[in-house]
Amino acid sequence: MMLLTVADVMLRAVSNQPIRGTFEIIELLLACTFFLALPAVFLRDEHLLVDVIDPIAPRWVPWLRRFAEIIAIPVLATMAWEGWKAAQETLVFHDVTSDLSIHRILYWIPVLFGLIGGALAAVVMIFPKAEK
Repeated sequence: MMLLTVADVMLRAVSNQPIRGTFEIIELLLACTFFLALPAVFLRDEHLLVDVIDPIAPRWVPWLRRFAEIIAIPVLATMAWEGWKAAQETLVFHDVTSDLSIHRILYWIPVLFGLIGGALAAVVMIFPKAEK
């Protein structure tokens, strides 16, 4: 994505010939990258976090993490449900991008897989892992 952006900017500056559809391609790749990585982030427990409570009340941390997972499940499920409805609309209206005519359902597929996978991964992460 970065190289495509750099090439587009360079071509635009040098020859006034940008790469057609760069924005749409990068938008699609970004959706794939973020949402398809979401379940792995849950399963690896690699969320961005601010550890304000950790030094103050370290015994609460495991419970707070589980609580966060429990909150994440309905939030991700709701997002997936609303995304599903929006994806159905793109199919009904044959919604395509303006430049390359990429069907918008290709944007929704990784988003829905990532949201559903993230919710399932959150369910798995609720249960404590057995220590070795």
